[in-house]
Parts: sequence; C-alpha cells; structure tokens
Amino acid sequence: MMYYCSMYSRELLKGILKPIILKLLSEHDKMYGYEIVQHVKEKTEGKVLIKEGSLYPTLHSLTKEGYLSTESILVGNRTRKYYSLTKKGNGLVVPALNELVDFQTTLGLLFGKEKPAIS
Repeated sequence: MMYYCSMYSRELLKGILKPIILKLLSEHDKMYGYEIVQHVKEKTEGKVLIKEGSLYPTLHSLTKEGYLSTESILVGNRTRKYYSLTKKGNGLVVPALNELVDFQTTLGLLFGKEKPAIS
C-alpha cells in the first residue's frame, strides 16, 4: 500500500486507511472512490493525500470481508461504483475508531501532547 502525502510518511499512515474509510462512510450514505480521496484531502487541509491505487485495494478488501457493499450507478456516460457500509461494517466503525483514539492517547503518553520545538 502506498500513500503519498504532503506532511506524513506513508509508514505513519499505513494502518489508518480502513478507519478513515469506515468513518467517512458512516457519515455519508454512500461514496465513490474519487470522492473519498477528495474528501480526505479537503478535511485534512491537504496534509493527507491518498492515491487511488492505495484506496481501491482497501475498498475491495473491505467489500470482500463483508463490511462494504457496492452499487454501480450510471452518471452521464460513466458507471460510478458507490460504496456503503453493510450492517457488519456499521458494527466495525466504533471499535475501529476507539482503537485509533486509544492508540493516539498511548502515543501521547510516550511523546507528550505538546509539539516539539524545532531547532
């Protein structure tokens, strides 16, 4: 999986793509891939840029695992594939986000909560 971002390393972002997708789809009825990419870019003020080549394998994995369902809709001349949470996927949102928040708190214990001074 590769993430290209303007501020964070791909190693740092590697484990959070699934929770990002689950969170977004819990807030929106359905979204298509490019819409997810743009929404993340906008919400993070350009600090997290997800390549579509990273996004689609994750979407396919979540679909295969039964967390997402897909619906193809003809928009103009193109077919757009929308993703939405299944009942099983809805059940994964809170645990995934809780795990991420707990991990963030744990990192705060290790590194402190204040930004380090740049020398």
